[in-house]
Amino acid sequence: MVLPVVAYGDPILRKVSHDIDQEYKNLNELIENMFDTMYDSNGVGIAAPQIGKDIRLFIVDCSPFAEDEDYEDIQEELEDFRKIFINPKRISTPEGDGDEWKFTEGCLSIPHIHEEVSRPETITLEYYDENWEKYTETFSDIRARVIQHEYDHLDGKLFIDYISSFKKKLISNKLKNITKGNVKTVYKMKFPS
Repeated sequence: MVLPVVAYGDPILRKVSHDIDQEYKNLNELIENMFDTMYDSNGVGIAAPQIGKDIRLFIVDCSPFAEDEDYEDIQEELEDFRKIFINPKRISTPEGDGDEWKFTEGCLSIPHIHEEVSRPETITLEYYDENWEKYTETFSDIRARVIQHEYDHLDGKLFIDYISSFKKKLISNKLKNITKGNVKTVYKMKFPS
């Protein structure tokens, strides 16, 4: 079932999410609904706060990047990169997270705004999948970018938190319009009341 995407300005997007356990009610249904919502919105990732749940859960599907010629050297990996992250925790590694690189990001909760954001080239996470199998993995390239963006949602951070105050001033009216519901999208949204 497609759920409405929570819009910028809703307090849940600034809340730090909490871990869940295997008894979390209707988790498989929730994950399925998140995928439906993400695909309906043409997204590559969505976090639970974006559908109104303050839990540490996000999903990603990087397959749309497989068609981008910038990523032809990792095309096969991207085609099959569909993952569920439950209770993820960022792990520091001795070698760090690599150099930062810039990329233009957008967010389903902040429609029609895209800004260049610097992020480390890798991220190491400890997480559970939908079968409660535990993993510790390091991700790099565009996959690391998508994962970092979604992971931030669980800590109440948004990609616009990484842009300069000057750029924030330039988009301030657009942000106000989103909070007021004065924005059109091709997908369902839930605006702050």
